[in-house]
Amino acid sequence: MKLDSKYIWLLLIIFTGISAGTGCSKDRLTPEPLSFYEPDLTYTTPSAMQAALTSCNRNLRNEYYGDNPPILTEMVFSEVTVEGTTDKSGPAQDLNLVITPDLAGYNDADHARIYYYWSEGYKGIKYANTVISRIDNVTWDSPEQRNSFLGQAYFHRAMRYYRLTNQFGDVPAIMHEVSEKDSAVKPFYSTKRDVILRKMKTDLDSAKDWVSDDVMRGEVTKGAVLQLLTKVNLALGEFDDAIASASAIINGGKYHLMTQPFGATKKNVIWDLHRPENKYTGENTEGIYLVTDHYGDGGYDGGMRIMRQAVPYWGTNITTPSGKKGTNDGVAVKFVQSSLYGRGIGRCRPTNYSQYDIWTDSNDLRHSHDNWMNMEDLVYNNDGALVVDGVTDPYYLKPLQKYNSSGGVLCVDTIRSWFGWPQYKVFIPDNENSPMQGGHSDWYVYRLAETYLLRAEAYFWKGDLASAAADINMVRTRAHCAPITPDQVNMGTILDERARELFYEEPRKTELTRIAYIFALTHKVAENGKSYSLDNFSDNNYFYDRVIAKNNFYREGIVTIHGDKYTMSPYHVLWPVPTKSIQANTYGRINQNKGYQGYESNVPALDYIP
Repeated sequence: MKLDSKYIWLLLIIFTGISAGTGCSKDRLTPEPLSFYEPDLTYTTPSAMQAALTSCNRNLRNEYYGDNPPILTEMVFSEVTVEGTTDKSGPAQDLNLVITPDLAGYNDADHARIYYYWSEGYKGIKYANTVISRIDNVTWDSPEQRNSFLGQAYFHRAMRYYRLTNQFGDVPAIMHEVSEKDSAVKPFYSTKRDVILRKMKTDLDSAKDWVSDDVMRGEVTKGAVLQLLTKVNLALGEFDDAIASASAIINGGKYHLMTQPFGATKKNVIWDLHRPENKYTGENTEGIYLVTDHYGDGGYDGGMRIMRQAVPYWGTNITTPSGKKGTNDGVAVKFVQSSLYGRGIGRCRPTNYSQYDIWTDSNDLRHSHDNWMNMEDLVYNNDGALVVDGVTDPYYLKPLQKYNSSGGVLCVDTIRSWFGWPQYKVFIPDNENSPMQGGHSDWYVYRLAETYLLRAEAYFWKGDLASAAADINMVRTRAHCAPITPDQVNMGTILDERARELFYEEPRKTELTRIAYIFALTHKVAENGKSYSLDNFSDNNYFYDRVIAKNNFYREGIVTIHGDKYTMSPYHVLWPVPTKSIQANTYGRINQNKGYQGYESNVPALDYIP
């Protein structure tokens, strides 16, 4: 495809840039070539506009798929997980050391995927802006068709900016195509976060009346627009509007919580809700917006690989009480456990909070024996070491043990190789990899369970704890948990329920930062007894206090067997803007966040959309 020159300058500034300094890898500084349609020639028909929107939808899928998918970066900047790769330096563990503006330019499996969110965010904005700017260059079949396309583009742009403003704070606000005339001298400046979100609210308020729910799975729905609008309303502190937009989904008649077993499996409602074949079916009334990936349809190469990420590295590091290597995750054994649980490498390592502390109700289906795996549910299956010359070791095919009779630990690396996981969510059959790593599946971006928790949050901010408890209980009772009472509701209660329900679905860091902003905006006293202010947001915030209170790795400074210490600081509430993107913006100023090198050169962020 032909490169359109009018995008090249914007591409350099936002996506690629050139980083100065020493000690930087050559690959990281190499611009990534991107191909574009020639808009003047291509974006003149409804089908061409549909292609642009399809690119927006498909690109969202990249957040969840592949090796070390970006969603894990969201998760390790939270209280629910840490990076569990313990055999090398580079992964996001010592955040004080490795999260810098220069290192934020990496986008590979051995580092945090911060640059992915920066570059993919603006790539999605570019596609959406193309549709928005050229909406009237097309001969549409009807005004309704035009507005539907415009509403979907508004959604995609708003979604990208919602994420960027809760990952990086103030960012450049680019709401139109950059013309060829301006491309050589166009300066870019950071715009205030709330100004951008206010514009997104305006767009979504229009889009909600234009986009339909009667679309194919994987396309933008009216429910998706309303869900995103609810989040933007919350971020702006407009809680009545958040209740109204969430209620429009809940009471709209299209979406309902799944409360009974369904689909081909009919095992239990939690298991069934997360089966690949059940996410796409019309019987599922809970899914609001999904990304799609099916085996054989030319989808993401290798699938999700979620079992590789979220299952412990159980195939090694574990010995029997008799001192022999106990497990084997290969396929050349008599009992192939990897066909049931996958070949995990323990990258997505849960904290004590998400593995133990939040599971306070013994009836919770999400933590039941049918749906949740503990290490003791696996068995010693390494027959090569345990069945020798016809003599069978007494521990062969017996459940794993963490300790021997004298209290000695039988796992060399308990960070990477010994933890529990939600089997109901991560078990994705794999047709491409042997042993299995986690294959192709649609994935929820938004579903109705989160809508109830978002509305509960809006009620909490307003002080209506009875209504908040009622919404939380809609999710809890579906999972067979006892209902909570209004006096039990605080932000921690809501976040605990989100952690139980939305593991590997929600962008946890984005949501924690959004909530931290609201605490700073409202000065409402949190469950920890503290109140916060925007004046010193990067020094004292709810995000950091919550993570340190709940994440035992960052709180205790646990050290890996490689010698890397888990650390986090308050300024990690916002990620660093990649150095190469700042330096490539020759005529303007993209600000750096406090706590990172380059902050001292900031200029006042714009209080308007340029």
